[in-house]
Amino acid sequence: MESGKLNLLKQVAAGIAAQFGSDCEVVVHDLSRHPDHTIVAIENGHVSGRKVGDGASHVVMEQLETNDPEPRDHLCYLTRTPDGKILKSSTVYIRNSKGKVSAILAINYDISKLLMVESAVHDLISTGEPQQEEPEKIVNVNDLLEELIAQSVALVGKPVALMNKDDKVKAIRFLSENGAFLVTKSGDKIAKYFGISKYTLYSYIDSKQQEGK
Repeated sequence: MESGKLNLLKQVAAGIAAQFGSDCEVVVHDLSRHPDHTIVAIENGHVSGRKVGDGASHVVMEQLETNDPEPRDHLCYLTRTPDGKILKSSTVYIRNSKGKVSAILAINYDISKLLMVESAVHDLISTGEPQQEEPEKIVNVNDLLEELIAQSVALVGKPVALMNKDDKVKAIRFLSENGAFLVTKSGDKIAKYFGISKYTLYSYIDSKQQEGK
């Protein structure tokens, strides 16, 4: 990321955090960096327990995996931290001078205490709009692989010990499509989890790519 743009994003992050207080976390992710270390600036990192030098969240991994040239900003959705805080989040995609997405500005406001108030005055503030059923999780890159593996197992609907080859192929393709293999040493961990060799693991992925062609 260009140093001038990084300095600007740091200034914006500090301004937003100052405006909304200590419950408002603002994160700058540099997509040119390794997924393990995308956070280059963060304000009020205590909200999610992250710091500069930590890795990508799920939304960042998704962009790194798809390299979507025209992603739409994702505004005002719910996320959940590992310790149970509910956050109102927004993700803004930042482009470089060539128009390519090079950074992500993420805003996460801890609304846990406000939700307690809402439950007391629900009739006064309810809008009647449908609510998001389950908040997305905010996880560090080290926890993201475990989260994705859990999702892949849930997708198949049975524990690994009961999975046949087709089940494992389905789970591993889900992991591939959701950026799991961008995580450092993920191949070793995934192969061990599913009880297969790395050769078999990558043959499952390659067969999917061949089908796509």
